[in-house]
Amino acid sequence: MEFLAVEWMGKPAWMWAGFLAVVVGLLAFDLGVLHRKAHEIEVRESLLLSGFYIAVALLFGAWVWVRLGSDSGLDYLTGFAIEKSLAMDNVFVIAMIFSAFGIPRLHQHRVLFWGVLGVIVLRAVMIAAGAALVSRYEWALYVFAAFLIFTGGRMIATSPKEEAATGQGLVKWLRRHVPVTEDLHGAQFFVREPNAAGRWVWHATPLFLALVTIEFADVIFAVDSVPAIFAITTDPYIVYTSNIFAILGLRALYFALAAVIHRFAYLKQALAILLVFIGGKVIAAPLMGLEKFPPAISLGVTAAILAAGILWSMWKTRAETRVDT
Repeated sequence: MEFLAVEWMGKPAWMWAGFLAVVVGLLAFDLGVLHRKAHEIEVRESLLLSGFYIAVALLFGAWVWVRLGSDSGLDYLTGFAIEKSLAMDNVFVIAMIFSAFGIPRLHQHRVLFWGVLGVIVLRAVMIAAGAALVSRYEWALYVFAAFLIFTGGRMIATSPKEEAATGQGLVKWLRRHVPVTEDLHGAQFFVREPNAAGRWVWHATPLFLALVTIEFADVIFAVDSVPAIFAITTDPYIVYTSNIFAILGLRALYFALAAVIHRFAYLKQALAILLVFIGGKVIAAPLMGLEKFPPAISLGVTAAILAAGILWSMWKTRAETRVDT
């Protein structure tokens, strides 16, 4: 068992193994127990499951605080809050993707579940690459900071419809190179059907195209969120665990958020301001003679910006009712 003590990316292997065991356990419990039979997830179930995931994430954060110290604990909580908030903005795009492919609520959980597995792998690759870059080139953090400031400005000008359209080129390419059915086939990603020559071949279904589009959208979102957390901490363990716990919980919360996402009309602006703050503090810290911006201040400002955006949204949309299209 000596290999468990071997250090990998700044932490002993047992810490990484323990985290992955928790994630695998949560996914197995979700798919094998809670959603063994496909069903439409109602708002109450969505909120309860999301609350459970948030509780697990906070318990893990408490363990990080005790094990690695208060600064690491605050960095984890800040990273979790930022990633959770940025992921909430993804709900707009995911809802549009499901609508574009005509995916009913009955099968949306299946797409999101397998999408999370892809996110776990994709984020691991991106975070490992980012950690290697930052450890070798210190100036990379300032590049991340400048990119975050630019992204904050871009978020104001980009609509959810434009973000959802980012995967259209990939879908067109898949349709040209992969046989695709016209209709859904239940919860199947692939089915066998006869082609024009009468031969039975595998066809992708619109459910698979929705999955690929959501995965592609996550790559685009990760380009924003991964630098944001590296601007908080360069510890790959804190970056990765806060990312994954936030995304796990968002999948559960999606079905509740999708029904009331119109009430978060000004969340995007709050997120844009938050990204500018995160990028700005990286640049401002050395000018203020600080090695690193105090974690407690980062967490406090992050919470204040997000709370202001949510409360202002709730106030401005208090008289609105949702109109389904």
